[in-house]
Amino acid sequence: MDNVIKTKNEILEIRNRYKKQGKKVVFTNGVFDILHAGHVDYLAKAKKYGDVLILALNSDASVKRIKGNKKPIVPQNERAFILSNLKSVDYVTVFEEDTPQEIIDILVPDVLVKGADWPLDKIVGRDTVEKNGGVVKRIEFVSQQSTTNIIKKILTVYNE
Repeated sequence: MDNVIKTKNEILEIRNRYKKQGKKVVFTNGVFDILHAGHVDYLAKAKKYGDVLILALNSDASVKRIKGNKKPIVPQNERAFILSNLKSVDYVTVFEEDTPQEIIDILVPDVLVKGADWPLDKIVGRDTVEKNGGVVKRIEFVSQQSTTNIIKKILTVYNE
């Protein structure tokens, strides 16, 4: 597989190339710390909304600011590598900010995807996407799996 982990500048070039080709670019973002079936299902569904799926991954520093010093469990380079090797993910880029607003403003994706646990009015980048003719899609989770639940289960097993 070609290197699909890209810088912001490379992602912008890729976005512009697909736009000229009339391809629909889908964007999502997140931490994706301990990858599980719920993540894979979510990304597969997100990809179905367009031709190309770009995933913006929170950097380790941004995860620590948002979720505390104990996270992430898996470092950003490993998370990016794992995600870049999923067949539904076309490109991965890492962002340092606490929200993906800046990269969404730069890319202006055709489709912005978040989990249904995000209220529509709280989805970062929604205004940018919609005012440029794009759409926001929310995906229901079919798995009750979460990184937090996996960690709790591991702790329960090892503390028995």
